[in-house]
Amino acid sequence: MLVAMFGKRCEVAVHDFSSLKNSLVYIAGNLTGRQIGSPITDLVLNELAKKKDKVDDIPNYRTQTKKGAILKSSTIFLRDGENHVVGALCINYDISLFMQFGGEIEDFISIHSGETKEENFYSSVQDVIHGMVEQVLNGFKKSPSIMQLEEKVECVRQLEEKGAFLIKGATDYVANVLGVSKFTVYNYLQKIRTESEFQKQ
Repeated sequence: MLVAMFGKRCEVAVHDFSSLKNSLVYIAGNLTGRQIGSPITDLVLNELAKKKDKVDDIPNYRTQTKKGAILKSSTIFLRDGENHVVGALCINYDISLFMQFGGEIEDFISIHSGETKEENFYSSVQDVIHGMVEQVLNGFKKSPSIMQLEEKVECVRQLEEKGAFLIKGATDYVANVLGVSKFTVYNYLQKIRTESEFQKQ
């Protein structure tokens, strides 16, 4: 059923632990080159060496065949009514092709500087202004109504650095949020820009 569902890259094996040297009693698919009567694997043996109540299923581990194929594997232990481990269901899936594609995809999506930059995508210019103002105000952790003069100037400075005032209508919006007139915002901007020019000299 599983092999029929997942195709030729899948292999399903069932082991009967009554005879470990030829425990493989069922196999569908041909990834590992085994056949009925093949012995148990060393990984499963290592798990069976534990006390019976310590034997755990082994999900999602990576293995490699003699031919070099990379497999994603899981082993589920089968128990009888007395909780004795009597066998195992092993599922192997060949992920070699995905590993190859994964490397190519990783190369494609890698960023030159290794740095992730924040970018928000808005549906209107009003949302752009609102988003920029909200982002700056969040840094002050207080309502604009209780901000000191210096804090309001700093708020405008940060918005200027972000390019907020390149957007038409931003001055009116910022003035309304800060509880000042738009002329006051213009004065803040003039002071900020003058200081900036002076520092460049």
